[in-house]
Amino acid sequence: MTTVEMSTYCLYAAYSAMVIYVIAFISFALDLAKRSGEARLAESAAPQAEPADAGPQRAHTVSIGAGASGSVTVLQRTDDDVPKQRRRKGSAFERVGMSMTVLGLIVHTFATVLRGIAADRVPWANMFEFSLTGTALIVGVFLLINIFVNVRYLGAYIMGLTVLLLGVAVVNYYVPVSPLIPALQSYWLVIHVFVACLGTAFFALAGGLSIVQLIQTRREATQSTRLRLLDTLPNSTRLEDLAYRLALFGFVMWTFTLIAGAIWAERAWGRYWGWDTKETWTFIIWVVYAGYIHARATRGWRGTRSAYLSLVGLAAVMFNFGVVNVFFNGLHSYSGLPGQ
Repeated sequence: MTTVEMSTYCLYAAYSAMVIYVIAFISFALDLAKRSGEARLAESAAPQAEPADAGPQRAHTVSIGAGASGSVTVLQRTDDDVPKQRRRKGSAFERVGMSMTVLGLIVHTFATVLRGIAADRVPWANMFEFSLTGTALIVGVFLLINIFVNVRYLGAYIMGLTVLLLGVAVVNYYVPVSPLIPALQSYWLVIHVFVACLGTAFFALAGGLSIVQLIQTRREATQSTRLRLLDTLPNSTRLEDLAYRLALFGFVMWTFTLIAGAIWAERAWGRYWGWDTKETWTFIIWVVYAGYIHARATRGWRGTRSAYLSLVGLAAVMFNFGVVNVFFNGLHSYSGLPGQ
């Protein structure tokens, strides 16, 4: 198989992954709609509230079976035994969405591997390859996190973001396979760029949780009856904690990216730091997330302030990826865009 043929099959696989991701997006969106309906049914089926003087430890009688004598065995429990967040079994739409996400990632990974084989190197040397690898890592991290914590309610957000970024890359950034320029001919390309993409994936998930946190916080404050699906999601405090933990993982990787980039710059250009546009924005992102982590950990910045700062960091990451890489000239202007 020739290089041109493998590149063509890579594109076919990327388009196929996008189609599968769109199906996953629709499934996750339908699951969110179903959550809203479930929350309304649960509220209508809930027992009427007891008088206020009944006390906080109201007892509930729950039938669990009948004995041989015909008497009904009951179990007494108090309100403190009832989970604050109603446990929910995943719907068929959610299961389809997760299955399509796994299938899409397999096809997506196949496309990335094909590009690497065609180029005979790691496939992250230009904007098309950055996007191909980076979006695969976003989906992979999403699936990995769900092994430990259920964040499937972010499925529509992750699939929508992935389809958007991958679609722009395939349509606007595709370039034929070409040799690496001298500055990129280093093993630091493997380390530096891969860790940067992985850190971006964690930032993307943290940003999604912060968006849901802001919506949940507003609903809790106003006690609004809209967006019933939020009744099936964690409360704002839990969402904030999850966003902080994922951002912390991303920050560690971004710190390594910054250090590895400086070492690589010394090897390639004879200096560790030169305030190139790309270097400057990488440092700005590091400062924003360092401030977010510091403010939340030591200054008590919780709630909406914490969420907004997290989203400022994500906006800086997206600006660095989609604007600095494309429109700013500098030592990092090797993205291989069409026409360059």
